[in-house]
Amino acid sequence: MKSFVAAVAFLTRLPVGRLVSCDAADVARSAGWFPMIGIFLGSFYWLSASLLHGHLPLAVIGVILVALDAAATGALHFDGLADTADGFGGGKTREDVLRIMRDHAIGTYGGLALAIVVACKTAAYATLLNRNGVVPALILTPALGRWAMLLLTATLPYARASASVIGGMGKRSLVVGTLTVLAANVAARSPNAWIATGIVVVTASAFGFFCRRRIGGITGDTLGANLQLCECAALLAFLWTGHPK
Repeated sequence: MKSFVAAVAFLTRLPVGRLVSCDAADVARSAGWFPMIGIFLGSFYWLSASLLHGHLPLAVIGVILVALDAAATGALHFDGLADTADGFGGGKTREDVLRIMRDHAIGTYGGLALAIVVACKTAAYATLLNRNGVVPALILTPALGRWAMLLLTATLPYARASASVIGGMGKRSLVVGTLTVLAANVAARSPNAWIATGIVVVTASAFGFFCRRRIGGITGDTLGANLQLCECAALLAFLWTGHPK
């Protein structure tokens, strides 16, 4: 139970850390819960969309869902995306990339990356809300994004010389997280969910290969960027394979 609380405290803004004290080792051991946290978040987004549907334009609901995502997670992964885009866009060497990603200021590449991802998610949510199969898309996409983090932590080294909680997230967490995703896909009874899962694997693999070549591995920022890219890829997969009402 402590590992679950650690996962909630790490991935969301819920103040559960006040109830149970968690350290870096607890967070590392909690990684297998990441997809489950994604399912909980996705269920919250789906419930919110259901309550707003019919009362607000779909485009506005899409904006609200992205805002809820940022609020619920503390914009943690949006920040990782921006830092990664600035580092990879502005750095010429491995050291340059890692140094730029340490800088909390957002540059042109980071701002552009955020704008593209927010626009993509907003448009995708608005379109999906007018189609059949929106429930699996809303609930599973956050789970797939967090599962994609485990795909990289289990297969790539930490790129910095300093110690990191990422080093403790090994293959066991990937196995547990994968079982969660498989169970969720079975429960969804949607072929599109399996297609979206396959697209996420391809996206995470390609981004992981890119990170390995540029900086020799992964960092917390690149994991956040990977989550955002894989969530966008999953939403696009649901759009591509879905059918209008």
